[in-house]
Amino acid sequence: MLKKIRSKNFTNWLGGYGKSVAKRALTRPPRHRHLLFGICDHYEPLWGKDTSFEQGLERVRAWQRGYPKMAEPYRDADGMKPRHSFFFPGEQYAPEYLEPLADLARQGYGEVELHLHHDGDTDASLRADLANYLDKIASHGHLSRNSSGGYQYAFIHGNWCLANARADGRWCGVDNEMQLLFETGCYADYTFPSPEESQPGQVNTIYWPTGDQSRRRAYDNGVEARVGVRQHDRLLMITGPLALTKRPGQNRVRIESSAIDAGDPTSPERLRSWVAQNIHVAGRPEWVFAKIHTHGAPEGNADVLLGPQGRELHETLANEFNDGDRWTLHYVTAREMYNIALAAMDGKTGSPGQYRDYEVRRPPVCL
Repeated sequence: MLKKIRSKNFTNWLGGYGKSVAKRALTRPPRHRHLLFGICDHYEPLWGKDTSFEQGLERVRAWQRGYPKMAEPYRDADGMKPRHSFFFPGEQYAPEYLEPLADLARQGYGEVELHLHHDGDTDASLRADLANYLDKIASHGHLSRNSSGGYQYAFIHGNWCLANARADGRWCGVDNEMQLLFETGCYADYTFPSPEESQPGQVNTIYWPTGDQSRRRAYDNGVEARVGVRQHDRLLMITGPLALTKRPGQNRVRIESSAIDAGDPTSPERLRSWVAQNIHVAGRPEWVFAKIHTHGAPEGNADVLLGPQGRELHETLANEFNDGDRWTLHYVTAREMYNIALAAMDGKTGSPGQYRDYEVRRPPVCL
């Protein structure tokens, strides 16, 4: 049993999960809540061994064709279409992959952010690669800009190895990665939850990492984001649901890590479990965040997201979480999630949909 617990990295997060369960049990939810629902996609056209450029291109084109067809019938309370955040791996860059995503962004179906797999880097090599990849992705109109024209972007680390998280040093190499990301314009990290040893003890929360941000695994400890408190010198950590739940129709317990794929497709039961984790900025419990993740480019996963099960997900969202009485639904991108979290910290109230562009502006392709 101890070996199994270690293999699932339970010891990293069970304590934090227990605290989140206890906190929910002691908190009476508001009668009316707003659900901020977003899918953050580790979008890798070249996922898999020996994947050709042509296969990668067909994967992107399948999304260009299929996502509008699946998503078009649905709207949230603000009249917005389902919005997908494509975290594109810089090392897989090709203009032919980014232009179809720009087409989807222009139509209001989502935005592109940065995903990165890297290994054995130094501060200097990582800075150079980030500058290169950001320039290439931005050349298609993606990525937000600050008032000085600098990039502002969200980030997911490939292999879940943020800030040199692995004990063996693989898949990163840069202890001060979080500080480096912040210095190059990154405003928030969306890497977690993780099935790997990198998973922090912070569970089902939006938080500011504490302590020296140049240290390895600087995200491990943090303070919950709350109304009335803002930090301006570090990334915000926006995590997705992580829980122990029962498998539908079974007595077996499963780890619910909010990942959608062909082997673990979405379902109404899973959606309810994501929402039940009640992730929010402390002091604003009526704004509930559900940040889901996937690897949407491979064919099997795309079939789940773009086919009947994808439609079922949005039907359930419409029927159960957009009745205007108990729930109001807002589809959000990663950028919009961050903006709404900041608005909550600044004490804003009412409908969170009005704060989609609160601080980080829409990327040029969406203007």
